[in-house]
Amino acid sequence: MLGIIGDLVQDVVVWPAEPIQHGTDTEAEIFHTRGGSGANVAACAARLGPTRFIGCVGDDPLGSSLVAGLDADGVDVRVQRNGSTGTIVILIDENAERTMLPHRGASTLLDEVPDEWLDGLELLHVPAYTFDGEPTGTTVADVVRRAKKRGVLVSIDASSTGMLSHYGVRRFLDLMADLRPDFLIANESEAACLGLSVGGAEGPNRDLVRDTVVVAKAGPDPTVVHFPGGASMAVPVPPVRRIRDLTGAGDAFAAGFLSAYLATRNLHEACVGGHRAAAHVLATPGSTMAPGPSAAPGLSAGTR
Repeated sequence: MLGIIGDLVQDVVVWPAEPIQHGTDTEAEIFHTRGGSGANVAACAARLGPTRFIGCVGDDPLGSSLVAGLDADGVDVRVQRNGSTGTIVILIDENAERTMLPHRGASTLLDEVPDEWLDGLELLHVPAYTFDGEPTGTTVADVVRRAKKRGVLVSIDASSTGMLSHYGVRRFLDLMADLRPDFLIANESEAACLGLSVGGAEGPNRDLVRDTVVVAKAGPDPTVVHFPGGASMAVPVPPVRRIRDLTGAGDAFAAGFLSAYLATRNLHEACVGGHRAAAHVLATPGSTMAPGPSAAPGLSAGTR
Protein backbone atom coordinates (compact mmCIF):
# COMPACT_ATOMS: atom_id res chain seq x y z
CA MET A 1 0.00 0.00 0.00
CA LEU A 2 1.06 3.58 -0.74
CA GLY A 3 0.84 5.95 2.22
CA ILE A 4 0.82 9.75 2.07
CA ILE A 5 1.26 12.04 5.05
CA GLY A 6 0.44 15.70 4.51
CA ASP A 7 -2.15 18.47 4.29
CA LEU A 8 -5.91 18.21 3.75
CA VAL A 9 -7.38 21.69 3.24
CA GLN A 10 -9.94 23.62 1.22
CA ASP A 11 -8.76 25.27 -2.00
CA VAL A 12 -10.39 28.49 -3.17
CA VAL A 13 -9.51 28.67 -6.87
CA VAL A 14 -9.79 32.13 -8.45
CA TRP A 15 -9.88 32.64 -12.23
CA PRO A 16 -9.79 36.42 -12.92
CA ALA A 17 -11.75 37.35 -16.05
CA GLU A 18 -9.52 40.41 -16.55
CA PRO A 19 -6.21 41.78 -15.27
CA ILE A 20 -6.40 42.27 -11.50
CA GLN A 21 -7.50 45.83 -10.67
CA HIS A 22 -5.67 46.87 -7.52
CA GLY A 23 -7.76 48.76 -5.00
CA THR A 24 -11.09 47.96 -6.62
CA ASP A 25 -13.18 45.09 -8.07
CA THR A 26 -11.95 42.48 -10.55
CA GLU A 27 -14.41 40.12 -12.22
CA ALA A 28 -13.58 36.48 -11.53
CA GLU A 29 -14.94 32.96 -11.32
CA ILE A 30 -14.33 31.26 -7.97
CA PHE A 31 -14.45 27.55 -7.15
CA HIS A 32 -14.21 25.76 -3.79
CA THR A 33 -12.61 22.33 -3.86
CA ARG A 34 -10.55 19.91 -1.79
CA GLY A 35 -6.83 20.68 -1.70
CA GLY A 36 -3.54 20.07 0.04
CA SER A 37 -0.62 18.44 -1.75
CA GLY A 38 -0.82 15.28 0.35
CA ALA A 39 -4.56 14.88 -0.17
CA ASN A 40 -4.21 15.55 -3.90
CA VAL A 41 -1.60 12.79 -4.24
CA ALA A 42 -3.78 10.41 -2.24
CA ALA A 43 -6.90 11.10 -4.33
CA CYS A 44 -5.00 10.48 -7.58
CA ALA A 45 -3.18 7.41 -6.27
CA ALA A 46 -6.40 5.79 -5.00
CA ARG A 47 -7.46 5.38 -8.64
CA LEU A 48 -4.35 3.30 -9.22
CA GLY A 49 -4.10 1.13 -6.10
CA PRO A 50 -4.61 0.90 -2.32
CA THR A 51 -3.80 4.24 -0.72
CA ARG A 52 -3.79 5.64 2.83
CA PHE A 53 -3.78 9.31 3.84
CA ILE A 54 -2.45 10.49 7.22
CA GLY A 55 -2.99 14.04 8.43
CA CYS A 56 -4.84 16.48 10.67
CA VAL A 57 -7.96 18.54 9.97
CA GLY A 58 -10.03 20.89 12.09
CA ASP A 59 -12.74 19.71 14.43
CA ASP A 60 -15.26 21.53 12.23
CA PRO A 61 -17.83 20.82 9.48
CA LEU A 62 -15.34 21.68 6.75
CA GLY A 63 -12.88 19.10 8.05
CA SER A 64 -15.62 16.47 8.22
CA SER A 65 -16.67 17.24 4.65
CA LEU A 66 -13.11 17.00 3.30
CA VAL A 67 -12.52 13.69 5.08
CA ALA A 68 -15.79 12.28 3.75
CA GLY A 69 -14.87 13.31 0.22
CA LEU A 70 -11.44 11.71 0.39
CA ASP A 71 -12.97 8.55 1.83
CA ALA A 72 -15.51 8.49 -1.02
CA ASP A 73 -12.57 8.56 -3.45
CA GLY A 74 -11.43 5.23 -2.04
CA VAL A 75 -8.69 6.51 0.26
CA ASP A 76 -8.08 4.89 3.66
CA VAL A 77 -8.21 8.12 5.71
CA ARG A 78 -6.48 8.36 9.10
CA VAL A 79 -6.74 11.86 10.58
CA GLN A 80 -6.50 13.64 13.88
CA ARG A 81 -8.96 16.46 14.63
CA ASN A 82 -7.59 19.67 16.09
CA GLY A 83 -7.95 23.43 15.57
CA SER A 84 -9.57 24.72 12.38
CA THR A 85 -9.25 23.36 8.85
CA GLY A 86 -6.86 25.24 6.57
CA THR A 87 -7.58 27.10 3.33
CA ILE A 88 -5.43 27.89 0.30
CA VAL A 89 -6.34 30.65 -2.17
CA ILE A 90 -5.07 29.85 -5.67
CA LEU A 91 -4.92 32.58 -8.31
CA ILE A 92 -4.83 31.25 -11.90
CA ASP A 93 -3.35 33.60 -14.52
CA GLU A 94 -4.02 33.76 -18.27
CA ASN A 95 -1.28 31.16 -18.92
CA ALA A 96 -2.84 28.70 -16.45
CA GLU A 97 0.02 29.22 -14.00
CA ARG A 98 -0.94 29.47 -10.34
CA THR A 99 0.01 31.62 -7.37
CA MET A 100 -0.89 30.18 -3.98
CA LEU A 101 -1.75 31.93 -0.71
CA PRO A 102 -1.77 29.20 1.95
CA HIS A 103 -3.16 29.14 5.47
CA ARG A 104 -2.52 25.54 6.49
CA GLY A 105 -4.44 25.68 9.77
CA ALA A 106 -4.88 22.26 11.42
CA SER A 107 -2.44 20.66 8.97
CA THR A 108 0.42 21.99 11.11
CA LEU A 109 -0.98 20.37 14.28
CA LEU A 110 -0.40 16.67 13.51
CA ASP A 111 1.13 14.98 16.56
CA GLU A 112 2.04 11.45 17.74
CA VAL A 113 1.02 9.28 14.77
CA PRO A 114 0.09 5.77 16.03
CA ASP A 115 2.24 2.84 14.90
CA GLU A 116 -0.80 1.06 13.47
CA TRP A 117 -1.29 3.88 10.93
CA LEU A 118 1.93 2.64 9.29
CA ASP A 119 0.86 -1.01 9.15
CA GLY A 120 0.76 -2.42 5.62
CA LEU A 121 2.63 0.45 3.96
CA GLU A 122 5.23 -0.35 1.30
CA LEU A 123 6.03 3.27 0.43
CA LEU A 124 5.45 6.51 2.33
CA HIS A 125 5.23 9.80 0.41
CA VAL A 126 5.85 13.13 2.17
CA PRO A 127 5.37 16.60 0.61
CA ALA A 128 8.04 18.90 2.03
CA TYR A 129 5.31 21.33 3.11
CA THR A 130 4.74 19.06 6.11
CA PHE A 131 8.18 19.85 7.56
CA ASP A 132 7.41 23.58 7.71
CA GLY A 133 5.44 24.11 10.91
CA GLU A 134 5.22 22.56 14.37
CA PRO A 135 4.43 20.13 15.79
CA THR A 136 3.84 18.58 12.36
CA GLY A 137 7.43 19.01 11.18
CA THR A 138 8.88 17.06 14.11
CA THR A 139 6.08 14.48 13.94
CA VAL A 140 6.58 13.77 10.24
CA ALA A 141 10.36 13.43 10.56
CA ASP A 142 9.76 10.90 13.34
CA VAL A 143 7.24 9.01 11.17
CA VAL A 144 9.79 8.83 8.33
CA ARG A 145 12.43 7.37 10.66
CA ARG A 146 9.95 4.82 12.04
CA ALA A 147 8.84 3.86 8.53
CA LYS A 148 12.40 3.30 7.36
CA LYS A 149 13.08 1.05 10.36
CA ARG A 150 10.14 -1.05 9.17
CA GLY A 151 11.67 -1.32 5.68
CA VAL A 152 9.13 1.08 4.14
CA LEU A 153 10.42 3.06 1.14
CA VAL A 154 10.21 6.85 1.53
CA SER A 155 9.57 9.51 -1.10
CA ILE A 156 9.79 13.25 -0.43
CA ASP A 157 8.51 15.98 -2.76
CA ALA A 158 10.34 19.33 -2.62
CA SER A 159 6.92 21.08 -2.81
CA SER A 160 7.85 24.68 -3.77
CA THR A 161 10.74 27.15 -3.92
CA GLY A 162 8.79 29.47 -1.62
CA MET A 163 8.52 26.76 1.03
CA LEU A 164 12.20 25.84 0.64
CA SER A 165 13.28 29.46 1.01
CA HIS A 166 11.08 29.94 4.07
CA TYR A 167 12.28 26.71 5.68
CA GLY A 168 15.93 27.27 4.68
CA VAL A 169 17.65 25.48 1.80
CA ARG A 170 20.63 24.27 3.83
CA ARG A 171 18.36 23.25 6.71
CA PHE A 172 16.23 21.22 4.29
CA LEU A 173 19.28 19.56 2.72
CA ASP A 174 20.59 18.66 6.19
CA LEU A 175 17.19 17.12 7.00
CA MET A 176 17.30 15.09 3.78
CA ALA A 177 20.83 13.92 4.62
CA ASP A 178 19.51 12.77 8.00
CA LEU A 179 16.30 11.12 6.75
CA ARG A 180 17.89 9.60 3.60
CA PRO A 181 14.69 9.20 1.55
CA ASP A 182 14.75 6.68 -1.28
CA PHE A 183 13.29 9.27 -3.71
CA LEU A 184 13.34 13.07 -3.81
CA ILE A 185 10.97 14.53 -6.42
CA ALA A 186 11.41 18.15 -7.54
CA ASN A 187 10.61 20.35 -10.51
CA GLU A 188 13.42 22.19 -12.29
CA SER A 189 13.12 25.34 -10.13
CA GLU A 190 13.10 23.37 -6.87
CA ALA A 191 15.97 21.12 -7.96
CA ALA A 192 18.03 24.19 -8.92
CA CYS A 193 17.12 25.96 -5.65
CA LEU A 194 18.42 22.93 -3.74
CA GLY A 195 21.50 22.64 -5.97
CA LEU A 196 20.63 19.03 -6.83
CA SER A 197 20.01 19.27 -10.59
CA VAL A 198 20.71 22.11 -13.01
CA GLY A 199 19.83 21.86 -16.70
CA GLY A 200 19.53 18.08 -16.48
CA ALA A 201 22.97 17.67 -14.90
CA GLU A 202 23.80 16.98 -11.26
CA GLY A 203 24.05 20.11 -9.14
CA PRO A 204 26.76 21.11 -6.66
CA ASN A 205 24.83 19.79 -3.61
CA ARG A 206 24.15 16.32 -5.00
CA ASP A 207 26.70 14.75 -2.64
CA LEU A 208 24.58 15.82 0.34
CA VAL A 209 21.89 13.33 -0.71
CA ARG A 210 24.11 10.90 -2.58
CA ASP A 211 22.12 7.79 -1.54
CA THR A 212 18.79 9.23 -2.77
CA VAL A 213 17.32 8.90 -6.27
CA VAL A 214 16.57 12.48 -7.41
CA VAL A 215 13.69 12.82 -9.89
CA ALA A 216 13.94 16.22 -11.60
CA LYS A 217 10.89 17.28 -13.64
CA ALA A 218 11.27 20.01 -16.27
CA GLY A 219 7.81 20.83 -17.61
CA PRO A 220 7.63 19.74 -21.28
CA ASP A 221 11.28 18.71 -21.32
CA PRO A 222 12.38 15.21 -20.29
CA THR A 223 12.23 14.21 -16.65
CA VAL A 224 15.76 13.34 -15.51
CA VAL A 225 16.35 10.63 -12.91
CA HIS A 226 19.68 10.97 -11.09
CA PHE A 227 20.79 7.64 -9.60
CA PRO A 228 23.19 7.17 -6.67
CA GLY A 229 26.69 6.89 -8.12
CA GLY A 230 26.32 9.56 -10.80
CA ALA A 231 24.35 7.81 -13.57
CA SER A 232 21.20 9.46 -14.93
CA MET A 233 18.26 8.68 -17.21
CA ALA A 234 16.08 11.07 -19.23
CA VAL A 235 12.44 10.13 -19.83
CA PRO A 236 10.57 12.19 -22.49
CA VAL A 237 7.28 13.88 -21.61
CA PRO A 238 4.47 13.22 -24.12
CA PRO A 239 2.73 16.42 -25.36
CA VAL A 240 -0.71 17.47 -24.18
CA ARG A 241 -2.74 19.45 -26.74
CA ARG A 242 -4.68 21.84 -24.54
CA ILE A 243 -3.83 22.59 -20.94
CA ARG A 244 -6.58 23.94 -18.71
CA ASP A 245 -4.65 24.42 -15.47
CA LEU A 246 -1.27 23.45 -14.03
CA THR A 247 -2.67 23.10 -10.50
CA GLY A 248 -2.21 19.56 -9.21
CA ALA A 249 -0.05 18.30 -12.11
CA GLY A 250 2.95 17.81 -9.83
CA ASP A 251 0.85 15.95 -7.26
CA ALA A 252 -0.61 13.77 -10.01
CA PHE A 253 2.91 13.01 -11.27
CA ALA A 254 3.90 11.88 -7.77
CA ALA A 255 0.82 9.65 -7.53
CA GLY A 256 1.42 8.07 -10.94
CA PHE A 257 5.16 7.74 -10.39
CA LEU A 258 4.89 6.07 -7.00
CA SER A 259 1.99 3.80 -7.95
CA ALA A 260 3.80 2.64 -11.09
CA TYR A 261 7.00 2.08 -9.14
CA LEU A 262 5.20 -0.10 -6.60
CA ALA A 263 3.72 -2.12 -9.47
CA THR A 264 6.92 -2.49 -11.54
CA ARG A 265 9.94 -1.53 -9.37
CA ASN A 266 11.21 0.14 -12.56
CA LEU A 267 12.08 3.86 -12.55
CA HIS A 268 11.52 4.37 -16.26
CA GLU A 269 8.03 2.89 -16.00
CA ALA A 270 7.48 4.98 -12.87
CA CYS A 271 8.21 8.19 -14.83
CA VAL A 272 5.90 7.05 -17.65
CA GLY A 273 3.17 6.49 -15.06
CA GLY A 274 3.82 9.91 -13.57
CA HIS A 275 3.62 11.65 -16.94
CA ARG A 276 0.39 9.81 -17.77
CA ALA A 277 -1.27 10.85 -14.51
CA ALA A 278 -0.11 14.47 -14.86
CA ALA A 279 -1.37 14.66 -18.45
CA HIS A 280 -4.82 13.56 -17.30
CA VAL A 281 -4.94 16.43 -14.80
CA LEU A 282 -3.58 18.98 -17.27
CA ALA A 283 -6.07 18.16 -20.00
CA THR A 284 -9.25 17.21 -18.11
CA PRO A 285 -11.46 19.97 -16.70
CA GLY A 286 -11.99 19.49 -12.97
CA SER A 287 -10.22 16.12 -13.03
CA THR A 288 -8.79 16.57 -9.56
CA MET A 289 -8.81 19.82 -7.69
CA ALA A 290 -9.00 22.86 -9.90
CA PRO A 291 -11.95 23.30 -12.26
CA GLY A 292 -11.67 26.27 -14.57
CA PRO A 293 -13.79 28.20 -17.05
CA SER A 294 -11.60 27.93 -20.11
CA ALA A 295 -8.70 26.06 -21.62
CA ALA A 296 -5.28 27.60 -22.07
CA PRO A 297 -4.27 26.89 -25.69
CA GLY A 298 -0.76 27.00 -26.97
CA LEU A 299 0.98 25.80 -23.81
CA SER A 300 3.48 22.97 -23.73
CA ALA A 301 2.70 20.01 -21.54
CA GLY A 302 4.64 19.54 -18.36
CA THR A 303 4.76 18.08 -14.89
CA ARG A 304 5.73 21.05 -12.79
